[in-house]
Amino acid sequence: MGQPRASATQETQILHGHCAMVLGAEGRWLRVQSADGYEGWLHEGYTHPCDDGKSVEWGWDIETELSMGCSIRDKNGATLDLPLGAALVRDAHCIAGRAMDRTRRRETFPQTPEAIVASATALFQGTYYQWGGITPWGADCSGMLQSVFALHGVHLLRDAWQQATQGVAVEGGLDELKAADLLFFSDREDGHITHVAMSMGNSRLVHVAVGRGGHCLESLDRPDDYVEGLISRFRVARRILA
Repeated sequence: MGQPRASATQETQILHGHCAMVLGAEGRWLRVQSADGYEGWLHEGYTHPCDDGKSVEWGWDIETELSMGCSIRDKNGATLDLPLGAALVRDAHCIAGRAMDRTRRRETFPQTPEAIVASATALFQGTYYQWGGITPWGADCSGMLQSVFALHGVHLLRDAWQQATQGVAVEGGLDELKAADLLFFSDREDGHITHVAMSMGNSRLVHVAVGRGGHCLESLDRPDDYVEGLISRFRVARRILA
């Protein structure tokens, strides 16, 4: 949350089983920093102490099984549905859906442009737009891409403007895009980045956009009014995978 109250705006999400560093507290609200460096407020009712409070490991990289979309049952018999990326904590086991340990994840989701595009198009298909969301249950533009790349072992920062500082610039703009390149857009006079999408190659892109109501595949060579407006706001493309 952006502020220590239940009615505050959701800024991002920390998934079940992922750790965060506690920076301070205000009543029962904790000021925390996640592994990507993002800070915000989290109510203590959603927390449980991690093994050590001195370091925060990137949750997508842990050895523990991560949900690919599954239901778990804990040692007390309680069941819980977990979104993509949530960690299965101790004494919990998968009773429906899929979960994978790190070795299996690295085999199934390699660091290749084609595999990353496939994950973005398939795993988030049907996702609605949710400010601060990072899962197929609801995501914003940068949240989806951070999760997709993380699934493949690539660390992206949280916000679109932060992601625009990563990788290398694509010379030639839209004409030189390759699969898994990131495209950045701005609707502000100062050019501050406000939206990100990913190239699928062949003049197509995938993104989660409020103007589309969520997850959508776009064609740059056969643009409708929405895509024409998007192209007019294009600022830069970055290649994350060398």
